[in-house]
Amino acid sequence: MSTSNSRDEAREPLAPSGKTVERATSSPKVSPSGASPRAKAYVAIWQGFFGSLMIFAGSIGAGWIANGSPMFRHPVVIALRTEGWGVTTSTILLTAGAMLLVRSWLRLGQRLKDWGPGSLRSVVIAVAAWAAPMMFAVPIYSRDVYAYTGQGRLVLEGQNPYTSGISTLSNWFSLGADPAWAEAKTPYGPYFLWLARWVVGITDAQPDFSVLLFRVAATVGVLLCVLYIPKLAELHGIIPGRALWIAVANPLFLISFVASAHNDALMVGLAVAGMYFAATGRHITGILLVTASIGIKPITVLLLPFIGLMWAGPAASWTRKFLFWGATAAISFCVLAVSGIPFNLGFGWVWAILDPTPGYTGYSPSGFLGQQVEVIANLLGLPGPTLATGLRVLMKWAGIALVVVLMFRGDYSRLVRRAGLAFAAVVMLSPIIQPWYVLWFIPLLAVTGIRNDWQIKSLYVAITFFVAFGAQDQISVLSFVELNVKVSSLAFVVAVGFTVYLLVLDIHTRRLLISSTPAELIRRLEQRLRRSP
Repeated sequence: MSTSNSRDEAREPLAPSGKTVERATSSPKVSPSGASPRAKAYVAIWQGFFGSLMIFAGSIGAGWIANGSPMFRHPVVIALRTEGWGVTTSTILLTAGAMLLVRSWLRLGQRLKDWGPGSLRSVVIAVAAWAAPMMFAVPIYSRDVYAYTGQGRLVLEGQNPYTSGISTLSNWFSLGADPAWAEAKTPYGPYFLWLARWVVGITDAQPDFSVLLFRVAATVGVLLCVLYIPKLAELHGIIPGRALWIAVANPLFLISFVASAHNDALMVGLAVAGMYFAATGRHITGILLVTASIGIKPITVLLLPFIGLMWAGPAASWTRKFLFWGATAAISFCVLAVSGIPFNLGFGWVWAILDPTPGYTGYSPSGFLGQQVEVIANLLGLPGPTLATGLRVLMKWAGIALVVVLMFRGDYSRLVRRAGLAFAAVVMLSPIIQPWYVLWFIPLLAVTGIRNDWQIKSLYVAITFFVAFGAQDQISVLSFVELNVKVSSLAFVVAVGFTVYLLVLDIHTRRLLISSTPAELIRRLEQRLRRSP
């Protein structure tokens, strides 16, 4: 079983599996100033709330508004989106607000560093306070939510989203979806298409109202995470408040799953709930919840083999394991087969697994390495593009191979950890990594233990990078607006400047990655130089 990072812990048995958990037993310590960590946490919570308000305000002028939205007729919106000062101000507010939220998250973790009683409540309050303004923000960092409306219209009009793109709809451009995906098949499961049809049936495809309902659905996923991540963490001996702070309070999670309203929120929430029920002996319920997650987005099919192992039991023979793998798959796929009958959806979702989106992102490991291989190969007169593509395919299949290894090797008590690592392998070795993809596996790693060393530091870097990257990568600006500086460049400067502040100038956050101050580092270097012959 994974171990927690707190120094003040006691081990006790966990019935009925005979495993052990570690629970924090320390009392909240009082700082020299007389304030308890719980009281000090509210400083970070208020700072994060202010950052979230800045995101809300900035989204009005720099977020994604559908062409058919009546918001474009509001005087404030017109000024913020058509005047140079409005677009510039909105961009700065959005980017600075997102980076302030990063700082607030880091400081919340520092202020609750002892993770005593009341820390979970403080994290829950932070999640609620930081998410509240985003519930009413214009979609930012992505406009996928508008494509959901188009896919709902397809189902409502009797078309199959697994064979037809939203470009077949009349007046589809007014929905606000990215034209790059207008002819693409949907990668989502049947349950999400049911949900999209229901939303469009209520809103008549009105874009703003549709976004609100999709955001409510995404928030259900967030609530499931808030409910079951602490339970699953406690089951593994991990402090619940710390696990929730890592997995849900982080700004990338809230921006991607609340402000952007990605359906991945519902997928992750159902998956976490399913893993909890399976880990506590309610295997059928766990299978059905993970099946519901697959019905939102099929990638969580990766979790089924690990639930099958939980069902088989700790002393299962290989024959028994294969039998329960088969039973788990049979239950899940039979439910999904029946679910595909309404609206003639069938098993169209399978293509999302077998025929993924082509291309790569430059910051993914395989995307970056492929670019370097292509450059070097071209210099040597070799077929660079072919070799780069081959490397990316090889790394993708290496991820699948790691899933198989984790299925067959490892302790029974670490099955949730193994599932999280399997998810991480598939995501990190894929050619395409969208910022919110890392949120698929972070909850499973958080509930099984992320150490307070290079592991948490890697998380700090990843979250900060993706928040900064999204701020400058996904900004909506009307083509006729005259600007002295490109908004992407402006957002980049603000994000990088704030990051430098966190790393160098902020006396609190700079110690998270580098334990010594710049003066101390120089002093140590001078001492080493004196000692050298």
